Amino acid sequence: MIVHMLRFAFKDGTTEEQRDRVLALMRRTASVESVSFATVGQSLGDPAEGLTHGYCVGIADLAALERYMHDPVHLAGDPEILPHLARIRIGPDVSDDMDPGLAGEIMALHEKKVALYPEWGAQLEPLVEIGVAPGGPPPA
Repeated sequence: MIVHMLRFAFKDGTTEEQRDRVLALMRRTASVESVSFATVGQSLGDPAEGLTHGYCVGIADLAALERYMHDPVHLAGDPEILPHLARIRIGPDVSDDMDPGLAGEIMALHEKKVALYPEWGAQLEPLVEIGVAPGGPPPA
């Protein structure tokens, strides 16, 4: 199981209606076939960090992660979600798969997605604060 977590902050000026729409889109993405479990809602982290909301999905394995990353629902949601976010802190993700190469394999899937969807990568890159593997951000 790969547990993908992110915390985020909305841009100043985002309306309550826009926040509700973003959270609904995230819940829709979190309900795709490749996701085993999910939660979307308030972040319970340190309020001083300014990260007010969280997104967490459990994904069975790398094959399911790749399906999740390229699912049409996920691809359609991100362009509507990302413009409303000021910051995204991704991870650290966790897994019960003890393969020491897992983080690298996840990064390879992320890099493949960026190569296929460079506009998505360009939109995501300035928002991401941390990653789960050396060399860049994990998949969103």
